[in-house]
Amino acid sequence: MAERHDVDPQFWWLLDLLGDLTLDDDSLAATRAGFEALSAAVPGPEVAGLVVEDRRVPGGPGDPEVGVRLYLPERGALPTPALLWIHGGGMVMGSPSASDLTARHAVAHLGWPVVSVDYRLAPETPFPGPLDDCTAAFDWLVGAAGELGVDPTRIGVVGESAGGGLAAGLALRCRGRAAAPAFQVLIYPMLDDRTVVRPDPSPHAGRDVWTPALNRFGWSAYLGVEPGSAGVAATAAPARADDLSGLPPAFISVGALDLFLDEDVEYARRLAAAGVPVELHVFPRTPHGFAGLLGTSPLADEHALVVHAALRRELGGGDPC
Repeated sequence: MAERHDVDPQFWWLLDLLGDLTLDDDSLAATRAGFEALSAAVPGPEVAGLVVEDRRVPGGPGDPEVGVRLYLPERGALPTPALLWIHGGGMVMGSPSASDLTARHAVAHLGWPVVSVDYRLAPETPFPGPLDDCTAAFDWLVGAAGELGVDPTRIGVVGESAGGGLAAGLALRCRGRAAAPAFQVLIYPMLDDRTVVRPDPSPHAGRDVWTPALNRFGWSAYLGVEPGSAGVAATAAPARADDLSGLPPAFISVGALDLFLDEDVEYARRLAAAGVPVELHVFPRTPHGFAGLLGTSPLADEHALVVHAALRRELGGGDPC
């Protein structure tokens, strides 16, 4: 556990709650159940006129249907932007419930539809299955733009943690396509499997919440090979991409005590070097997962305001509150 003076006191309860978190083949089912219970215990805000609907949409060729959760607000002038939301959970846990709080806040403040993806999880479905599901959900959203009152040229993709890695992978996969995300919001994204084998990790990062041991399990499950192995696809671990040019503008945020700090800052630097507009925020004294604590953490609330401002600027529209 990190020294308490390193961590903002508003997050101490989170360190206590997750201090004994383990992930292995034997504990995975119980940890998944606990993650779902924790997500359900933190309900999102009530939004007047909001309709929330779970659907099944077509998967990719040879794949099963993909579950999506639609958040459809009351709106005025159409069409509006929309967001494809990809939850976290280390590639091995989670569902749209894990992002319900942050997704509802986005709907409340932006007034745009959100489509949250219930992608298949590793190790039962390793790469590329989860990314295929996110791609299928994005393609469905583009195709359903008329039905939903959405401008298909103003669809952003938002991903949290593992979902951030999937969002970045989706942006890479869609590069050059007619239908592609217009903006990528990567919230402490899981981008680089090589962090698992990095010889000199930061002494301050990754000591809580998402640790090197958990990261190794998540990457191993997702890749189906040892993290750091040769031949890992860039769409699986976006930090491995040789060329980041031509990608949509990006927003990247991470906590200063997050295991992903180095890989996220480096990805932002490389995007900028490739000519991609990028906005980077490093939040001080914050561990992984802090952005999901809306309503209980001033830093999480500040983070949401920054994210919403970036989305309005890049995609347009929305209530400035």
